[in-house]
Order: sequence, then structure tokens, then C-alpha cells
Amino acid sequence: MPPWIKRHLSNLGLHAPLIALILVACSNLPAQTPAQGPTPAIELKDCHLSPPGSSVRMPARCATLSVPEQPDDPASRRIELRIAVIPAISRNPAPDPLFFITGGPGQAATESYPLLSTAFTSLNQKRDIVLVDQRGTGGSNPLDCGEDEQREALETDPEVLKEFLQSCLARLDADPRYYSTSTAVRDLEAVRQVLGYPSINLYGLSYGTRVALEYLRRHPQHVRSLVLDGIIPPEEALGEDVAKDAQRALELILESCQGEAACSQAFPGIQEEFDRLLARLRDEPVSLTIPDPVSGEAADLTFTAEQFGAAVRLLSYTPETAALLPLLIHTAASNNDFQLLAAQYLIVGGDLSRSISQAMGYSVLCSEDAPFFNPAHYTLANRNTYLEDLQIQELQRICEIWPSGEIPPDFKQPVRSNAPTLLLSGEFDPVTPPENAEQVRQTLPNSLHLVAPGQGHNVVFRGCLPRLVTDFVEQGSFAGLDTRCVEDIRPAPFFINFSGPAP
Repeated sequence: MPPWIKRHLSNLGLHAPLIALILVACSNLPAQTPAQGPTPAIELKDCHLSPPGSSVRMPARCATLSVPEQPDDPASRRIELRIAVIPAISRNPAPDPLFFITGGPGQAATESYPLLSTAFTSLNQKRDIVLVDQRGTGGSNPLDCGEDEQREALETDPEVLKEFLQSCLARLDADPRYYSTSTAVRDLEAVRQVLGYPSINLYGLSYGTRVALEYLRRHPQHVRSLVLDGIIPPEEALGEDVAKDAQRALELILESCQGEAACSQAFPGIQEEFDRLLARLRDEPVSLTIPDPVSGEAADLTFTAEQFGAAVRLLSYTPETAALLPLLIHTAASNNDFQLLAAQYLIVGGDLSRSISQAMGYSVLCSEDAPFFNPAHYTLANRNTYLEDLQIQELQRICEIWPSGEIPPDFKQPVRSNAPTLLLSGEFDPVTPPENAEQVRQTLPNSLHLVAPGQGHNVVFRGCLPRLVTDFVEQGSFAGLDTRCVEDIRPAPFFINFSGPAP
């Protein structure tokens, strides 16, 4: 799969630079057994959750639920959904749990949650946390093509890409048409029923906000509250604005550098240096030999403008990695050396690949987004951006081969509801900017939008937001919620050299 589509699939979820920054103190907690609560119709057994490539092990109670692959045909082949419950600490838990819905599309909730769990520690005191690996991910009949060895050929040769996709489809033990948001929502409702919860609270992260909103549309009577973090409006076609949003974030980051005395003094011409690097790579890619980030062995790489853009975009996702961007750009421009940027491309692209069920992402994007691309819109939106329209063009090539499923007639319509909804955005988010939340807010009148200053994608664990989220869910309303502390959230200071930020 071309690296850009991995970036696009990340829309929406956790990213390698972020993983290293999240506390995992909860990994040694003893297994919990709820003293009271609903009696599930399936047997939950002790288990441990562990993200790929991580030493984190979180105790939970797990089960599988058999569902028909074709939801409207009970006689169709069955697939197993992986379910995990983090039981509430309280011996008298609240009857309404939090369903955690992760991003991607293509990430698994049981793999993502342990890395964000500290944001929900207080909430877990009184409420179960329920995780369902969306069909096609994690332990729920994952769809994966396994393309890492062909990475460079896939991104440069359309015929290689076509053959690869056809081969992948032939190997999959699944019908990709039924791995969509709509079927995921039906699965979530089936899980709610077998676990015996009368109502639920929803937390959606990035692409997970699409799932959460669609659940609200279909099952409003079972939704007590929602927290949406990095919002994707239902009517948006993912991909059309990806270059525009990434450009906006980069400009804000570089402007922020110029607003810091130490950063502006160290890198006074940072925007011009970026433009110069991009122009050179567009004119002629650079051949490099660099150590492989995993094996340490020498790896040959033809570093292109697209790969440069991939590294910049993914580094824009968190303030900790964005703090490195001016230094990396300046170093490359000053020394005429792309090795550090190329190494970052390999690191973030490789880690993202391992956290995504990529074929499941194709199924979502080719059914729910690519058919709604408007050339008049994306041509204008992505003009004069560092990513341009390359990502859209590649997705269109993929979707010429990949089967697309049906979506409900109202799927791309706004969701209208009075359910209490807390909307969270990062000011510098390169993929789900604050304007997305404002768009959704127009049809969710009982909502509150909080923007974390200087932050990127996925902000629920930042500053006082875990406390605000806990207070909001516990009350099921905004009454008495003091949000002034959000203004105290600050981005990481910029690195002036590789020893760190200025003292």
C-alpha cells in the first residue's frame, strides 16, 4: 500500500510518535471483576490487552460474539467480533458504560485503548469501558494485505499496485463490501444488547467520530452522551481536504516558531527553507542509504516529495513531534542532507502500517468517501499545498479495483440530535481541524466545543481534558462544567538543536 494511504488511514487514530509519549502506569493494575452490573448473555473471561510492538499489558474481561458477515442475511458466513470490558472499580458501577471507538479507519479498539487509558482512569472508577474491535481489525476477522516489502514499487508503479490489490482480494477470507461504518454500527448495537446495557456513552476518536455519530443516528434511544475527539462530519468525503488541512497545520506550526524568540532567531527563514526543499524534491528525488529504523541494516531509499510530505504531515500530528519540524527542515536545507527526514518517514510510516488493518480501510474509503469526491472542490482546496492532489489520485486508483459496499440513503446527511455532546479539537490538528467540529455543532444544539491551544490530533489526554470529560460523562450534561483550564494547555517548546528546546 502506498505510504500516503497509510497517512490517510491514520485519520484518524493513534500515531507512532504519540505512543511513546503516553503514560502506561495502568499496565500493572490487577484484574477487576465488577460486583454489580448487567448480566451479559456471553461469557467474559480474564484476558490481557497489549498493543502491537508494546510491552503494555492491561487486564480486562474478554469474549467473542458471532455475527453474520452480511448483516441482512443471518444465513451468511459468520465472523467473530472481539470484545473487551474494563470493569468499573466501584462495587456499585453506573449502569451506562463508555464505549471507546478508535480511529483509522482500520485500527482496533483493544489495541488503541491501552495507550490512551490514562485519560479514562477517573471515568473507569464508576463505569465499565467497553472495547469492540471493529470488523476487519484486531481480533475481529482482520483484513490485511501485508505490503511492506513492496512499499516503494506500489507507490511508483500503478500496474504493480493493481496486481497487488487483485492478489490481496483473492487471499482475503472476507467479502470487503460488508466491512463498513454501517455494519460496524450494527455490530456495536449487537454488543450492547448481549452485554445488557440499557444505554451507553460513546467516545469516538477521529474516524471513530463517524462511527459514533452514525450510531447516534440509528440508535438515539440508547445514547446517554457523546465525546467526539477530532471530528469528521458525516457529510465530509475523507481525502478531499487532506492536503488543505495539512497545509494549514504546517503554516500554523511554522508561524508559531516565528512567534517564539529562540525559534525565530535559530530559524529565521524556515518557510523559505521548506519551500526550497519541496521544490528540489519535486524536481528530482534524492537517492539515500540510511539505517533501517527497525533492523539497523543499511536501506536504499529514493526519497521523493511525496515521502517528504508524508513525514511532515505525520510529524504535525502531535506538538511533541511538531516541535522537531523547524530543526529538521533547517538541518536538511543547511546541510543539503535529507537523511534525518527520510528516517522519520520510515519510522512513522512503518509504525502506522503495523497499527492499521489496511484493507479494512480501503473498504470504508471506497464505499463511503471516494464515490463522493468532487473534482471542482478538491482541485481548488488542495491548490498550492505541499501534498497537492496525489493522495486523491492514488485512492481513486485503489477504488477502481476494490469492491465498494452500499451505504444507507441518509448516510452522508448531518446527524440531528439533542444528545449531550462534548466536541474536542486541537488548534493545530492537521486532519480534523476545529472547523469540522463547528460544522457538526450546527445540528447538535446540546453540544459544547473545546479547542486545545497549540495541540494536534487526539487531545483527550491533554491538560485538564481528562477531568472535564469525566465530569461531563458523570453528569450527562454541561451544568457547572468550568472549562477555563483548557486555555492553560500549551504546546511543547520547539527544539533549537538536537539537545532539546532552549532553556
